[in-house]
Amino acid sequence: MVIEPGKAEGGPANRHRGADQWLFVVAGRGVATIKGIRHALKVGTLLLIEHGDQHEIRNTGRALLKTLNVYSPPAYTAGGEELPRAKP
Repeated sequence: MVIEPGKAEGGPANRHRGADQWLFVVAGRGVATIKGIRHALKVGTLLLIEHGDQHEIRNTGRALLKTLNVYSPPAYTAGGEELPRAKP
């Protein structure tokens, strides 16, 4: 994911119904708000966002915020559409 300075992804309604999200910061600075709790993001930060958690990722720096995101199980199709909740 790449977020421009001052921009954000997600928000109060953003949650993944059936997938955990691992977010690793590759470049930049920002803040993740998960269930109302703020977490500082900087290069090397690894953060777990559990399925169902409301979250927002905001770039608070002057450069692009770049993250590598891994979803388990997969949360999106190759075209970017959200997949339905995985069945146990």
